[in-house]
Amino acid sequence: MVYMLMIICRAALGTGFAFLMTTLGAATVFFMVNEPRPRFQKAVMGFAAGVMTAASVWSLLLPAIEQARADGRCPAWLPAVVGILMGVVFLALLDDMLPKLRRNKGDISRNASIITAITLHNVPEGMAVGLAFALASNREGLVAAAARALGIGIQNFPEGAAISLPLRQEGRSRGKAFTFGMLSGIVEPIFGIAAVAAASTVEPLMPWLLSFAAGAMLYVVVEELVPQAHGRSGTCGFVVGFLIMMVLDVALG
Repeated sequence: MVYMLMIICRAALGTGFAFLMTTLGAATVFFMVNEPRPRFQKAVMGFAAGVMTAASVWSLLLPAIEQARADGRCPAWLPAVVGILMGVVFLALLDDMLPKLRRNKGDISRNASIITAITLHNVPEGMAVGLAFALASNREGLVAAAARALGIGIQNFPEGAAISLPLRQEGRSRGKAFTFGMLSGIVEPIFGIAAVAAASTVEPLMPWLLSFAAGAMLYVVVEELVPQAHGRSGTCGFVVGFLIMMVLDVALG
């Protein structure tokens, strides 16, 4: 019992750090002094698209394929293919269920999909951190778990900004934009601790969950962000966001 509580505390600290970094990323919205100009708006959308594309590949798909290969229960590509398709279908159905929300100017509209996708992406990441602490049986395992928590936490900074900045540029108040960005990360400690309690059950599902989140994010990139980022500034924003996220994933992953 004491050992289990210690593991839960470690997982709570690791996922809590990830949540804190998401919150700090969302707080960048408070540094926007003036109303965003059209060129900056496109750059923000491009940045969000770049962050989400890189995160889909390095944070989600590649780990899913590696875990499926190590597990050996099915072809390594199968969870990635099925998960992506399920993620795309889920977001497409969500869009169809919220047509009025998406058409009403001044509502969360287009950004509802962005918030959903990044929040879904944070679920398996929080679970991955929780599982890392639950399965660590020695000092090396704890160091690896802490490194994973640190890496995911740092990666969450641009993801928090990828939610709050687009919300702000569509007219949301700084407080509301920050709140939505912050809340997208709260699922990490919740699901991270839950994964500790159900480690043996959750671990085999991780490749499928990671791929599902990747599909949801890729859907949003193509359906929502790229059309809004069309133009030179949007392209530059995409490249910057993609490179930042890629470097963070490779260097800290």
